[in-house]
Amino acid sequence: MMFFKSVAEELDSYYPVRAECEADVPKTRFKARVGKTLSPRRWNVAFSEDGHLDIAGVLRRIQIGGVHPTIKGAVWEFLLGCFDPNSTYDERNEVRERRREKYAVWKAACRKMVPTIGSGKFITTPIINDDGTPVQDPSSNVRVNYGVSNRGPSDEREIQWKLTLPQIGLDVVRTDRTLAYYENEANQAKLWDVLSIYAWVDNEIGYVQGMNDICSPIVILIEDEADAFWCFERAMRRLRENFRCTATSMGVQTQLCTLKQIIKAVDPKLHHHLEEVDGGEYLFAIRMLMVLFRREFSLVDAMYLWEVMWAMEYNPNIYSLYEASNTVSSSGQLDVKVTSKELKQYGKFERKNMEKGLTEQRGALAVFLVASVLEKKNKQLLKEAQGMDDIVQILGEITGNMDAKKALKKALKIHKKYLSKAS
Repeated sequence: MMFFKSVAEELDSYYPVRAECEADVPKTRFKARVGKTLSPRRWNVAFSEDGHLDIAGVLRRIQIGGVHPTIKGAVWEFLLGCFDPNSTYDERNEVRERRREKYAVWKAACRKMVPTIGSGKFITTPIINDDGTPVQDPSSNVRVNYGVSNRGPSDEREIQWKLTLPQIGLDVVRTDRTLAYYENEANQAKLWDVLSIYAWVDNEIGYVQGMNDICSPIVILIEDEADAFWCFERAMRRLRENFRCTATSMGVQTQLCTLKQIIKAVDPKLHHHLEEVDGGEYLFAIRMLMVLFRREFSLVDAMYLWEVMWAMEYNPNIYSLYEASNTVSSSGQLDVKVTSKELKQYGKFERKNMEKGLTEQRGALAVFLVASVLEKKNKQLLKEAQGMDDIVQILGEITGNMDAKKALKKALKIHKKYLSKAS
């Protein structure tokens, strides 16, 4: 019971804000509530003696009231598929040790190429030129030996990775800069290390701006760097396609098309108006979808939003699916037949999709959440939006002024309405 004496302001104290930045941070609306929020006590009793987790009970509690700050990291590891709820404590310890060893190997390989990795420091200026030759340090007239001597396929990968590192560093400096946590350079370096090593491992997509916003809360919540990396890697299995960009398409395009279909079905008048004012491609929703509303909510509210979405979208097969694919660049396909008993281990949103036979809807709750934002601003958009700039300005007004719980409730209503029209 002691964990629930706090109100929203005290929840913020788990993630202190720098004094000079307090006025710039969106107000936190989420409150941990007795009997609704998943508490440390409730979490601990959800495990059997040997470590099997009652995931169905945990999901019910999270979907009602989120997760208490003191256990978020441990809970997220299950929600994101790091561990199998049907495993034992011993089995999970084996998995954790194996992953830590794998991360250590990758980190050592990266550090051999760039010694700053793992040093507690990070890079914000270029270390090589586009041709792979080392950049000369203007302060010392000495060439730092980061260059690449040959130009084989593996060296091309190394060049692209090294060219990315300064951009990651610059983004790290900008990430959650209002938080006291990042006043410590070692914590910034931890974020940079995780993102840099991920960029090396996922050489197909690498690093794209916005990944830092996804990674930051995970790095804050999970103390061990290797464990934080694997939790982020699992989160990216869900999100990485949004970051895939080519000369002709954006990865998030698929979700924008889904959003378009939803609004067209549930609010054709608004959809027609958006088309009339050059908003019919729904490009204004890109940021919300790519970084999962990090800019629209306080850190506490954004984390609440994520965990409830992940709980609602939970599929108990994700651990075995990810392990079977065994590669960062694969999210796999969740195409399995389940019994009514097994359905109880699915999140509320995923269960509805399974019942309707919609197996390609992973991650779609975020799209319905954007739809709920558009519905909230429906009258203003219809009355005031005369172009894309107006749409962006109107939607920008939700920053710090939106209740995540109410937005989720509205998103589920829109989902139900959409399914009824689609069937």
